[in-house]
Amino acid sequence: MNIQVLPEHKLSSVAPLKPYKVEKKEVELILVKDQNGVQYTNSSIVGGTPSPRPCPPGAEDEEGRELWGKKIDFLLSVIGFAVDLANVWRFPYLCYKNGGGAFLIPYGLFLFIAGMPLFYMELALGQYNREGAATVWKICPMFKGVGYTVILIALYVGFYYNVIIAWSLYYLFSSFTRELPWQNCGNKWNSENCTDPNLINGSFLTNGTTYAKYKRTPAAEFYERGVLHIHESAGIHDLGLPRWDLSLCLVVVVFILYFSLWKGVKSSGKVVYVTATMPYLVLLVLLIRGITLPGALDGIIAYLSIDLNQLNDSKVWIDAATQIFYSLGAGFGVLIAFASYNKFDNNCYRDAILTSTVNCVTSFFSGFAIFSVLGYMAHKHGVKIQDVATEGAGLVFIIYPEAISTLPLSSFWAVIFFIMLLTLGIDSAVSFTPVDKLLFTFVTAFGTLLILHLKALFLLQGGIYVLTLLDRYAAGTSILFGVLIEAIGVSWFYGVDRFSEDIERMMGFKPGLYWRLCWKFVSPAFLLFVVIASIVKSPPLNYDDYVFPQWSSLVGWGIAISSMLFVPAYAIYKFFSIPGTFKEVCIFLVLLPEIQIFLSSCNLRKDLQPFHLFIDVLH
Repeated sequence: MNIQVLPEHKLSSVAPLKPYKVEKKEVELILVKDQNGVQYTNSSIVGGTPSPRPCPPGAEDEEGRELWGKKIDFLLSVIGFAVDLANVWRFPYLCYKNGGGAFLIPYGLFLFIAGMPLFYMELALGQYNREGAATVWKICPMFKGVGYTVILIALYVGFYYNVIIAWSLYYLFSSFTRELPWQNCGNKWNSENCTDPNLINGSFLTNGTTYAKYKRTPAAEFYERGVLHIHESAGIHDLGLPRWDLSLCLVVVVFILYFSLWKGVKSSGKVVYVTATMPYLVLLVLLIRGITLPGALDGIIAYLSIDLNQLNDSKVWIDAATQIFYSLGAGFGVLIAFASYNKFDNNCYRDAILTSTVNCVTSFFSGFAIFSVLGYMAHKHGVKIQDVATEGAGLVFIIYPEAISTLPLSSFWAVIFFIMLLTLGIDSAVSFTPVDKLLFTFVTAFGTLLILHLKALFLLQGGIYVLTLLDRYAAGTSILFGVLIEAIGVSWFYGVDRFSEDIERMMGFKPGLYWRLCWKFVSPAFLLFVVIASIVKSPPLNYDDYVFPQWSSLVGWGIAISSMLFVPAYAIYKFFSIPGTFKEVCIFLVLLPEIQIFLSSCNLRKDLQPFHLFIDVLH
C-alpha cells in the first residue's frame, strides 16, 4: 500500500488509520487536516481481483445482521413471494385471450431481456449492501426516495391484498358443509331471479351475455350478495355498513401474518415450507381431477391454441410486458430485503435464474388446471370456452367454485382449492414485511393491516369498489415508475461497472456482457415503454357494468402520485441539505458513491464529513 500524505507541518491533528489488508492492490490516499481527524479525497485501486468477503458461520454476519437458517428458506421465500394469486387468476386468461401459445413468444422475450435482469439486479443489490429497500440507497443517496416509494406502494397493496386473503378464508370456512352454500338457490342471500345452473345453456343466454358475466347463478349471488353484499351499495359513493364476518376473517389473517413474522426470517423462513409448497401439491391434484372431466381436453386445446395474428396487436405485447413484470415482483423492495439476509458469498445469480424460471413455469402450469375445468364448464352448459373464460376474482370466487360444486365430494375439492388460495396469498403478504423485532412486527401487523384496513373501508358493503380503485392505481404506473428510477440509479449513476465489481467481490466472477447491456440499456428502455403504455392505454375504471365516476379516477391518480412524489422530493431535499455552491454540490453528489465506498473499505471513522474535505480539495 502506498500512502501519500501532506507535509508534517500541515498535519496538526491526525487520527491513526486502522490496519487494512489489501491483497495485490495499490491504494493511494491523500490525508489532510480536519477538525474531526483524517479524511480522504481521492483513491485509486490498481491491479488485482477483488476478493470476496467471507461470511462467518452462525446465524448472523459480522455486522450482526440476521441470516437465513438454510439456503432453502431463502429460495422458498422468494418463490412464495413471486408465485401469488395472479399466477392462477390472471396469466392463464391472458394467455388464452392473446393468442394462446403465441402469447408465450412476447412473454418469454420480455422474461429474458427485462424480467430476469431486474430480478438478478435486485437480489445482488440487497445481498451486497446488506440493507433494505430504502437504506440500500446509501450507494447513491439522491435516489433514496425510490426506497420510500416502493415501501409506500407495498403498504397500499397490503391494504387490499389481505382482504382478498380474508375472502379466501371465509370461503374455506364455508366449505366445511355437506352441501356447499353456493350450490343451489333458496338461501337467504339469493334473489328471486336466482337461476338453477342446470337450466342455463347457450339458448338461455341472450343479448350477448356470457356465462361468466351472468350474475344470477347461485355461485355469483353467493359471492356478490352473500359475501360482499354489493347489492346494498349503489357505488363507491355509497359504501354502507361493515361486514362483521369478513372483519373477523381479517383478524384471523392478521394473527397468521403476525405469528409468521414475529421472529423475523427465522419464523417466516419456516412458514414457507408449507405456504410455498402447498399450492404446487394442490395444483397437481386439481389438474389430475380436471383432466378426467368431460370437455377438459377442449379447454386445454383452447388454452394452447396458437394464433400468430394476435401478435400484430400492440395490446398483446403490452399485456406480456406488464404480466412478466408483475409476475416476478420486482420493485416492491421484497427481493432486496430477502437477499440482504443471505450469506455474502451466496450465488445470487443462480438463485435469480432458478426462482424466476420456477415462477413463470408455475404460471404456465396453472393454466392447465384452470382451463381443464373451464372446458368442463363449457361442455356442461353447452357454450363456448370464451363464454366461461374470465380472470380475477370472478374466476376463483365464482366460476371455479361453481365447477367444484358439481363434482362428487365437492366439499373436499372446495377445501383444498381455497387452502391453495390462502397459502398463495399468505406467502406474498408475509413477504411484504420481512422484519426482525417482535414489537415492530406487532405494531406493523395490527397497525397497518387491521386498523388501516378498516379505515380504508374494504370490509363495507361497497368495499369492492375501494378495492378495485386501489388495485388499479396503487401499484400500477407507480411501481413501474419506481423500478425505472431504480434501474437508472443503479446502472447510470452508481454505474454498471461498479455494480459488476460488487458482484465479483461476492461470487468471484463478473456478470457477462449480456447482463450489463440489459441493465444499462434494455431494461430501462423496457420499463419506460411499459410506463408510457400503462398511462396511454389505461381504460376507464369499472367493476362489471358499474362505471366509476370521474372524481374516483382523480383520487386514484392522486394515490399513485403520492408514492411517486418521494423520488423528486427526496432528491430536492438531499440537494439543498448539503452546504456549498450549486456546482460544488452537483459534483459532490456525483462522486459521493465512490467516496462512501472507499471510506467503508478503509474502515475510516464514520463520524467524518467527506464533503468538507471535498470542498477544500475542489477549491
